[in-house]
Amino acid sequence: MVHLEYISFEHNAEAAAWISRVYDTPPLAFVHSYGCQQNVNDGERIKGVLLDIGYGLCDKPEDADLILFNTCAVREHAEQRVFGNVGALKGLKEKKPGLMIGLCGCMANQKQVVEKLRRSYPYVDLVFGVDGIDTLPQLICQRLQKHKRVLLDPAQRPVIVENIPIRRESEFRAWLPIMYGCDNFCTYCIVPYVRGREKSRRPADILAEFEGLVRAGYKEITLLGQNVNSYGKGLEPAVDFSDLLNMLCAVPGDYHIRFMTSHPKDASRKLIDTIAAQPKLCKHLHLPVQCGSDRLLAQMNRHYTVEQYLDLIEYARRTVPGITFSSDIIVGFPGETEEDFVQTLELVEKVGYMQLFTFIYSKREGTKAALMPDPTTRKEKTDRMERLLRTQDAIAMKLVADQVGQTVRVLVEGYGRAEGTLSGRLDNNLTVEFTADGSLIGQYAQVKLTGARATVLLGELA
Repeated sequence: MVHLEYISFEHNAEAAAWISRVYDTPPLAFVHSYGCQQNVNDGERIKGVLLDIGYGLCDKPEDADLILFNTCAVREHAEQRVFGNVGALKGLKEKKPGLMIGLCGCMANQKQVVEKLRRSYPYVDLVFGVDGIDTLPQLICQRLQKHKRVLLDPAQRPVIVENIPIRRESEFRAWLPIMYGCDNFCTYCIVPYVRGREKSRRPADILAEFEGLVRAGYKEITLLGQNVNSYGKGLEPAVDFSDLLNMLCAVPGDYHIRFMTSHPKDASRKLIDTIAAQPKLCKHLHLPVQCGSDRLLAQMNRHYTVEQYLDLIEYARRTVPGITFSSDIIVGFPGETEEDFVQTLELVEKVGYMQLFTFIYSKREGTKAALMPDPTTRKEKTDRMERLLRTQDAIAMKLVADQVGQTVRVLVEGYGRAEGTLSGRLDNNLTVEFTADGSLIGQYAQVKLTGARATVLLGELA
C-alpha cells in the first residue's frame, strides 16, 4: 500500500489531456454506489470528476474501461455484497487486462478491508477513502503511468474540498451535503470511524450551491448530514441548523426542502418552530429513535430518553399541524430482552409513524457494541422483526387511509406501477399514483386522493 503521491497534474484538464493520449477512444466508466444518500451524492461527484477528465459513463461493467464501486460499511450484508461483486469481476479482468477496477467510500476507510483487498483481490487497482474524490484523476494517472496498484491507507482529511464537479442523477431532485462526519459514536455505528469527525460547510458555500440548484429548476433539495441538527459547530460567526434553514428558505423560487438525518439529542424546539414558520420546509420529520428502551438507549450512547423523545414529538404535533414522522429502529441490539422489545412496540404505537426503516442489528468490528454479549438467537430477532412490521403496517395503512379525500400538491417523480400512471411524493413523504401524461414528470401537480393500496395512495389530477 502507498500514501497518495501527487503526480504532475495540477488540474483536471492536464489529467484529461494525458488520458486522451493513452486511449484511442474516450474511455468508459461504470460507477455503482451502495448505501445512504450521502453515498449517492458522493457517487454523483465521482461521475462528475470522471466526465471532467474525459471519461464517458456506461451502464454495464463489461463495457467499461474503469469499474468503480463506491461502498457502504454500515451493515455486514452491504460489505458482503461488495466483496461478492468484486469477486465476480475476476473473469472480466482476465479477458480485459487493461480494465481498471477500483473501490472507494466507507469500506475503503477500514484497515482490515484494505488489507483483504491487497491480499485476496490482486486484480483491484485503485482503493481510496471517502475524502479522496477530488484526487481520483491523480490516482488514475498514477495507475496508468506506473502500472502499479494504488491502494491508499485509510485516512481522514481535515478539510472540505469545494467545487468538485458533479453529474446529478435527476434534473429536479438534488442532494446537498451541509456537513460531513459524525461526533456521536453510537456504540453500534461504524460511521464516525470511516467518515471521521464532524466538519460543517461554510454557509456561503452551501448557499451558493443551493442558489445554483434553484436557478437550474430543481424542485426538491434534500440537505444531507449524519446529524444535521449539530450543523455549525466551530463555525465563525456562530450559526446553527435552524439559522441555515431560514437563510436557504429566503432564496426566491418554486421548490421545497427536506433534510436528513436528524438526531433526537440535538433536535430543538427552535428547529420545530422553524419548520412551522417556513412554508418551503416539508412538514415531515425523520427522527431516528432506534429503540424504545431507556436501558438500551443508554447502552447505544444515544443521549436521550424515551420521555424526552416523546416530548419533542408532542411539541412538533402541537406546533406544526399535520406533521408526519418517520424513524429508524434496530431490532436485536446486544442484550435486548423481550421487555425491551415490547417497550419499542409501545413507542411505535404512541408515535404513530408514517414510515419506519427497520434493521436487525449488524455487528461492526471496531465498535463498542461488537464487544457486548449477544445471547439472543437469530430466530428470536427475526420473530421480533415480524411483530414490529405487523404493528407498523397496521399503523401506516390507517394513516394513509386517513389522507383519502384531500387535494394535495405532489412532486411528480416518475412512472407508477400501473400502465398509464405516474408516481409522486406528497409534502409528508407519502407516495401517490395517478393517471396522467409523462410530461408532468419533474413538475408539481394538484392531485385529489381517492383511495389507497396498502401504504400507497391513489388519486386523480384535480
